[in-house]
Parts: sequence; C-alpha cells; structure tokens
Amino acid sequence: MNNGNDEQVTQVRESNTVQDGTNVRQQTVATTQNVGSGVVARRVIYYIAGFIIALLVLRLILLLLAANQGAPFVDFVYGLSGFFAWPFYGIFSYQPTYGQSTFEISTVVAIIVYALVATGLARLFTLTSSRTDV
Repeated sequence: MNNGNDEQVTQVRESNTVQDGTNVRQQTVATTQNVGSGVVARRVIYYIAGFIIALLVLRLILLLLAANQGAPFVDFVYGLSGFFAWPFYGIFSYQPTYGQSTFEISTVVAIIVYALVATGLARLFTLTSSRTDV
C-alpha cells in the first residue's frame, strides 16, 4: 500500500546471445517509480503558488521601473496580479500611482504570505510521510 512515499521498482533482465561464435551476456536494468498522491498534490500547490509569486514579482518590477500602463502587456500584468495583491492593499496607508516609480510594500507582503501559505498547505499533504526528502 502506498502511503505517500515514492515506490521504486528495479528489474534486471538477463539475456544470453551468440554473436560471431561468442556467447554474449546482456543485462537490462529498468527502473520505474510510482509517486504517491500526496506528493503530486504538493507539487501542484507549489506550481500554482510559483505562478502567483512570479506574477507578483513581475508586478513589483514593473512598478519599480514605472512601466507604461497603456502598454497591453503591462496592463495585463497589473490587472491579473492586482487580483492577488488586492487583499493586502489596506495594510499600509499609501496610494499606488501608476506611471511613477513605486515600491509597493503590499505586493511584497503578498509574496511572503502566498509563499508561507503554499508551504503550509503542501506540508499538510505529506504529514504521514516517513521520508524527509519528498
């Protein structure tokens, strides 16, 4: 029964053939690895959180460089990342101004919070795992 650990199965196959009057012994090693559902769930959480954090970092960089919000890509990044940064806007009393170089502290807080939440959720899926390297 798979309890969240990786299962690794190694098979060694031997074959004897005659090649130019000489007996040749060949070995073939095949390794398969089954990954538990907890590990898969953990990886999915890390991929989703990584996407959100990368988007927020891109937002932070564009704000620091005072990117033109009229450009379609910049507007797209601001719109999409604004959804994830929105819950943290009221923490600090300042009004972000687009088009001027701004260090948006609420975006930094959002990055930290999403990283901590993702780590916590990912650990929940592998609590029963006996291995520390999953």
